[in-house]
Amino acid sequence: MKPQVDKQHYEFTRYTGPDRWSSYYSQLCETLALSPRDVLEIGPGDGFYGKCLSTISTIKYRSLDIDKELNPDIVCSVLSIPLPDESVECVVAFEILEHLPFDDFPIALKELARVSSKNVILSLPHFGPPVKVLIKLPFFSEMKLAFKIPYFRAHKFNGQHYWEIGKLGYPVSRIITDIEQAFVVERHFIPFENQYHHFFILTKRPKTKRGT
Repeated sequence: MKPQVDKQHYEFTRYTGPDRWSSYYSQLCETLALSPRDVLEIGPGDGFYGKCLSTISTIKYRSLDIDKELNPDIVCSVLSIPLPDESVECVVAFEILEHLPFDDFPIALKELARVSSKNVILSLPHFGPPVKVLIKLPFFSEMKLAFKIPYFRAHKFNGQHYWEIGKLGYPVSRIITDIEQAFVVERHFIPFENQYHHFFILTKRPKTKRGT
């Protein structure tokens, strides 16, 4: 596999906007809530998550990517991670798995489940025109409402994304069905501030004993 973009793609002024900042907040908060001893990030991108996590916590951090120019700790594909079974407590992959053909999605999930001993956090792109309403009145808490208008457009490979949730043939139910082959979906949500990123908080499904 070859990188789809060069290192310049992750330059701050072109890669990071207010919506991505809100996703960083969700990434870090969800990780800290799980209190893992260590984290493996698939696809570090601009490196913000790893740098921040290492600054605000004592969680041991490692990264994995196919692009050696991003200086990951491990250079390889998510489809074949050179780590022992259950060697990392928490694996995170933020806006990464859509860069693989959908046929590879279940394979990647199985590999994440193999190397994780407990949790996986995913975020995936969720297409759909969003409607957002925020009301703030004096002396009252903010009231937020957001939802997507169904718009089933067929997905066309754009050089990066092979598929997206919400596109024709990729409903949330299908994604969850694939995920549940290896994980229990504890929660899934779309941050109000970034309606394009859909988060999934997962716990590894216990192995069933043979004959039971």
